[in-house]
Amino acid sequence: MDFIKNLDKDLQKALIIQLRNLWTHTSTAIEGNTLTLGETAFVLEEGLTVSGKPLKDHEEVVGHARAIDLLYGLLDQRTLLNEEALFSLHKTVQIHVIIEIYKPVGGWKKEPNSTVGVVDEKQVVFEYAAPKDVPSLMKQWFKLYHELMASAVPGDKKKALQAYVALHVSFVSIHPFFDGNGRMARLVANLPVLKAGLPPVIVPREHREAYIDALSQYHYAVGKIEKGEELLPEPEALKPFAAFCKQAWRASMDLMDEIHKKQQIRAGKGQ
Repeated sequence: MDFIKNLDKDLQKALIIQLRNLWTHTSTAIEGNTLTLGETAFVLEEGLTVSGKPLKDHEEVVGHARAIDLLYGLLDQRTLLNEEALFSLHKTVQIHVIIEIYKPVGGWKKEPNSTVGVVDEKQVVFEYAAPKDVPSLMKQWFKLYHELMASAVPGDKKKALQAYVALHVSFVSIHPFFDGNGRMARLVANLPVLKAGLPPVIVPREHREAYIDALSQYHYAVGKIEKGEELLPEPEALKPFAAFCKQAWRASMDLMDEIHKKQQIRAGKGQ
């Protein structure tokens, strides 16, 4: 992770913690978690609970933080993401294990899933890939992932953002799990970004509506994905979501810039 290079060890640790806290808070909050950023940081750093907040919310942030650690481990070329690693990530993120054959944790979905969105003030139902098509579509997704990881260029923000958008949108279109797909997409789509030595793209909680709207526009434009089809038809339709992600990336970039300024000040005083 080049974005922490040339930093003193305490500043490296500080940046990693800040990114973990923000990433975990925003991604879980988008799905309904009630912990604030400060409470999320407290739970992760102190290992204590916040009075009056559901145990589920505490477990979710701890699980997500652990998933980030697993993700960093996948940057090693010898342990690139595969089906087994993806299932392990899902088990870490999906802390509520329901003993039900049709709701597997760490396995592909068994039942159809869909969501309701609003496009041009019209309510529409978005259907995700059929369960029978998921294994084949995810093979295509893994192929795309490996191609994007292999072509990652250190420091190339444009290429990293394109990779993030492609992996994020295609993963959400497939929706391979019965639950946890959003958190998983926001995690794994960042692997090429991290491989390029850049901080992760973090979707701000306060921009949840704009995030969902941008995804909805794309899904409405391309429709339900099926086995054998392209993962990302109509590239032009990706532009609104790509523009949103570019703006969202500013949050983690700002954290990185602030830490590097501190390092520069230290270096200046040491001269």
